[in-house]
Amino acid sequence: MIPIPIVVCVMGGWCAIYLTDTLIKTSTSVKHRYETWLSSNGLTLSPFHIRWQTGLFNRLFARCASLNPHFLHVWFSMGMVFGVVAMFGSVILLSRTLHQTLKQMTSEAPEGSHEQVLQVVVPGVNLPVSQLAYFFSAILVSGVIHEFGHGVAALREQVRLNGFGIFVFVVYPGAFVDLFTTHLNLVSPIQQLRIFCAGVWHNFVLCVAALCFLLLLPLLLFPLYYTGAGALVTEVVEGSPSSGPRGLFVGNLVTSLEDCAVHGVEDWNWCIRQLSQQPQTGYCAGTKNLQISWAAGRAYKRLDGTMECCSNNSLTDLCFSYHNNQEGKMVDGHTVHTDAEYACLPARKTMESSRTCRTNADCQQPQPKQQDGAGPSLCMVPSLENQTRLIRVRHPPHQDMLFVGYPSHLQFSVSLTNFVPRLGFLHLDLPVLLETFCKYLVSLSGALAVVNAVPCFALDGQWMLTSFLEASLGTLLPERSSREMLGFCILLGGSALLASNVALGLWMVTAR
Repeated sequence: MIPIPIVVCVMGGWCAIYLTDTLIKTSTSVKHRYETWLSSNGLTLSPFHIRWQTGLFNRLFARCASLNPHFLHVWFSMGMVFGVVAMFGSVILLSRTLHQTLKQMTSEAPEGSHEQVLQVVVPGVNLPVSQLAYFFSAILVSGVIHEFGHGVAALREQVRLNGFGIFVFVVYPGAFVDLFTTHLNLVSPIQQLRIFCAGVWHNFVLCVAALCFLLLLPLLLFPLYYTGAGALVTEVVEGSPSSGPRGLFVGNLVTSLEDCAVHGVEDWNWCIRQLSQQPQTGYCAGTKNLQISWAAGRAYKRLDGTMECCSNNSLTDLCFSYHNNQEGKMVDGHTVHTDAEYACLPARKTMESSRTCRTNADCQQPQPKQQDGAGPSLCMVPSLENQTRLIRVRHPPHQDMLFVGYPSHLQFSVSLTNFVPRLGFLHLDLPVLLETFCKYLVSLSGALAVVNAVPCFALDGQWMLTSFLEASLGTLLPERSSREMLGFCILLGGSALLASNVALGLWMVTAR
């Protein structure tokens, strides 16, 4: 469900604005001045909607529309082709998304939601509150670029621009351009199609530009930041298993998880997935240390069937399982050890300078820092509860962090970045800010290009479809009423398709 504090803040803020507006308008002494002030500044207030329109940018639009006429003709013609392709492609994409959503709803354990290209985003539910500034900023930038395309294309086709504006609906910001309708109706269907397709075309271009900037970010920031050395910690959730005196701190550089090398955030996530899917890693330990540390308690079964042998609830000792027979017996060509034994050992001392292993055979070669007289080594595997793991996190020059718990808790309790500053005064969050904003810009600008191209009532797709039918079916369907009826049926289907995706997407996000 949507967090109650967010709902209260949004509803309370809009109620305060609406009540203030109503009270001022009911006052005979200030009503006229207040309405004159709203009108002169281009402001319009209604429930859950604020709109601001101005003509200050008309000259900027006109100047852009007069630059290199041949290039702009080719540019908006390319946009027209893209818009027509996107209109049909958006229907296919929404149909596929609807099929995937229905498939998830009918399955008891829905999986694969990350494979969906389009997902409904609800602030505070599947969008963290800490990311709201990126989200709304990217929406606003995408909306402004979208309307900029409409405005320049309209002026180039000799359609008058009345003004440009910005609005806020509930919590979502947006932009718009006000075109002179009479001029718009007088131009040809091809000219109209160039104007109507310019918005989604500019959203697509913005998406590609943001993606290129994101891919080139390591090169652009190379004089100030370097990459490939590890994953740099930028935030650790307070009170999480990753925090504490021997945990991770902001500025630590993680280089490996067990034997899995970490060169960046992608490696960090991949290593955690691998460690969670594979059996628990073992560690080579000498038998002499094993004998000294044996008398800690008798092994017993936990409720989940796993074994525990540390009865003193120590924060430093862990129960390890091992097989004392070095060779084992052969079964179907594989070495199988029987009669597992258990010992309660100090975790850090056992793992310190120890290499990882799966069987005793992995420990036969002498370890680089093995102490003399430690005896032959055995593969000691931590005996933990199901799905939990003991993970050694290396972040030199500091002492290794030993994490015990669910790997996903380690993944989500630490925020990291690929960028390591070359100079001490450089802020750790600058690359993260640029990277995160670009990712939101790619996602939201691309989504606006797809959604606005859908042949649906009140979206650009409605006018794109109408102009396309007028331009392409003028000879096949000479009667205008036939073309309008065909367009109405297509718009009805597109609207139903989009509404179904939004409704089911909201239900999946909020109810599941």
